[in-house]
Amino acid sequence: MRIWGISDLHLSFSSNKPMEIFGSHWRNHAERMGNAWDVLVKYDDVVLCPGDLSWAMYLGDVVDDLNWIDSRPGLKILCRGNHDYWWNSIGKVRSILPASCVALQNDCYDLGNYVIAGSRCWSIPGSSEYTDEDEKIYERECIRLELSLKSALSIANGRPIIASVHFPPIAANGESTKFSKLLELFRVKLCVYGHLHGGQSHNAAAQGFVRGVEYRLISSDYLNFKPTLLI
Repeated sequence: MRIWGISDLHLSFSSNKPMEIFGSHWRNHAERMGNAWDVLVKYDDVVLCPGDLSWAMYLGDVVDDLNWIDSRPGLKILCRGNHDYWWNSIGKVRSILPASCVALQNDCYDLGNYVIAGSRCWSIPGSSEYTDEDEKIYERECIRLELSLKSALSIANGRPIIASVHFPPIAANGESTKFSKLLELFRVKLCVYGHLHGGQSHNAAAQGFVRGVEYRLISSDYLNFKPTLLI
């Protein structure tokens, strides 16, 4: 078993959201991403997909996008992103998931050698996106990340914990946030995240080891729409 990662799939098979409006490099991105995924990933592998999976607005509209994900090799571990408006109650989300997909929310998934924790997180104080209105969401997302990490720690028994989150949990310059302090407290081995798009954002992303946690940016456009091997 190998563990791969790719975030921000931004699928829109049931909605009119052509991604090339964000740049020519997004043209036919789903086809290119699917072709690369099918070549690289084997059926006994795992793929972490932390958020912005689909542009669908409602649960009933996301089926085609989930079927696309299901048709790709591997067990897919999904988390919610800020554009996943279709993702409402976790029970309803899990009720429509294909067999090859797992959704994380306030909990974890046992992979055997590793335990996967997952959460959405949010914009962090000091970032260009953060406003006073974000404070309540930020605090709530800290609670949700802690719940997921507690769940992982309760079954890990010394095995490494991997965190799969949507928003960058640490400042671009490596300064601490409440998210990164939680990752350090729970001794997370690896944290993958997405959300960031475009060369300037990609270049500024915090990556590598910071206070014992390894950070990896896995936004699809950063990866040239190819899943990247993590473990």
